[in-house]
Order: sequence, then structure tokens, then C-alpha cells
Amino acid sequence: MSGASLRMVVPDLISNSYFPALAAVELGCLREEGIEAEVELLFPVDAAYQALAAGEVDVVAGSAHSALAAFPEWRGVKLLAAQGQGMYWFLVMRADLEAERGELAALRGCRIGAAPWVDLGLQQLLLDAGIDPEQEGIEIAPVPGAVGAGTNFGLTAAQALADGKVDGFWANGMAAELALRSGAGRLLLDVRRGDGPAGCFDYTFASLAAREDALAAEPERFAAVVRALRRAQALLAEDPERATAVVEGIFPPQCAELIAELVRRDVPLYEAAIGEAAVAGMNRFARERGLLDGDPAYEQVVATELAPLWNE
Repeated sequence: MSGASLRMVVPDLISNSYFPALAAVELGCLREEGIEAEVELLFPVDAAYQALAAGEVDVVAGSAHSALAAFPEWRGVKLLAAQGQGMYWFLVMRADLEAERGELAALRGCRIGAAPWVDLGLQQLLLDAGIDPEQEGIEIAPVPGAVGAGTNFGLTAAQALADGKVDGFWANGMAAELALRSGAGRLLLDVRRGDGPAGCFDYTFASLAAREDALAAEPERFAAVVRALRRAQALLAEDPERATAVVEGIFPPQCAELIAELVRRDVPLYEAAIGEAAVAGMNRFARERGLLDGDPAYEQVVATELAPLWNE
């Protein structure tokens, strides 16, 4: 494996969402496996998966359900491991609405910024909570200015809220923390800590994904990727302060100061295993949103041959 290279892309870089993948590179975990890797930002997530389908990148570290943007019915792609468990976006609304946590009725008539394919999670959450966004005048749309492959959506969303361009956003934990600390935003939903209707935790999760043919051709290479991910998760769990060193020269100072605390909160969710219930929940969500027609078997979605590595 010595000298092997790997190109990995994330749809949001200045974020805690895909941090284990970034840490696997920056903490040297992939290098220890003999792989020279780089992580690049490629937004939005459907573009990242299209690049994977075209063979332009080796791994997408993004939202699992979004693989369906480029691999219909889960044909040709495999999920290698989870970076963390559960749907990981936060709903933050402008503070002057004075909405209480979980008070979804407060969204009536509001404009909420969300990235492509990320927005589907909020749409389904509202429907499962008995709220029809269209009937209630809830607009879920891209954030003004969030365009182009180099967009860090979370930062753009937090700034748009502060500037009054949106009433709220559905985005990553870094965006939420910036908005809450500035006083511009108020937290309505944190799905991974129990908010939202039953089942919404399993709509999606942060994963690593690769092409099925690439996995078949180089199984040991992708096994090394999973081992490196597990090592990074373990190192961050052991000492979340390591996160600060990971982002040096990558994150702006304000975000660099926050990342260790965000990682500390996320550590209990740093499990690489992809459970059958998680895949079943994700596929139900995908069918509800019109992304999936059938009910693919767990083994069709997940690289089950790598399962022994998830708990090493």
C-alpha cells in the first residue's frame, strides 16, 4: 500500500459534520496506512457524488442518502463506514422570533436556508411532524450566496441569518454554534439529541462512500481507509482537543476556537458501524422524498465485508 494516493471530497469543510474524515488525513491516520490523501471541498453534495461516479474522486465523505444523486437505486456505490451516527443538521431560527426549542409551529411563513439534498431532511421532518411546509408557507430554499464548488455552506448560512437574509437555517453544528454565540440565532432542533418526530434520527448520517467497482478492484485500499477513520475517531474521543491542531491553517480563527468543543459533544456519536436499522430508516426517507423506488437490501447499500473493521 505504500505510496498509494487517495482523493477525498467533503461538501462542507469548515464544519464538524465530516470532521472524522478530515482528522483521518490531518492526524496522519491514512499516512500510517501507506496512503497519501487529500481532502477537498466540493459543494453541493450531489456534485461530490457525481464526481465519484465519474471516477474523478475516490471517496465522498458526505451525507449517506445523497449518494442517490449519482447512483440510482444504490447501484454502483457502497457505504464503507459511518463517520457518526444520525442526521446531524440543526434548525436555528432568528432570535427575535423567540421560538422555543421544538416549537415547529413558529416556522409558519418563514424562509429557511438549506443546502441541496440537505433540505430534504427538513422537508421530511416537518411532514412526519404533521406540518405541510407548502400549506404553512414555509419556504426551504438555498441560502443567498451559497453557490459554487468552494462554498462552505454552514458559514454562509450563519452569515445570512445575521444579515437578515433568512429567518433560519438547517445546517451543520458549526453554523449553529456561530449563530447561537453571536445572539443572532436560537436553537429549535438538534435531532441527534432527541428533537424531532420519531424516526428522523435515521433519515441519513455522515458516511464514507466509494464506487463499488473500485472497492472490488482494491479492497485493501478501502479497508485501510476504514481503519484510518476508526483510528481518527478513537484519537478524537481520547482527546477532543486534538481537533484544534487538525484545523490549523484550514479553519478561520473563530471556527478553530470552537471545533474542540463541538467535537467533544459529537464523540458519543463517533461510531463507524452502519446498522441495518439505519439503512432501513434512510431508505424509507429516500422513498418518501422520491429518491428511491425500490427497497434495496442492506448488503446492496453497505460494504458488509468491511464490517469487522468498524469496531476495531
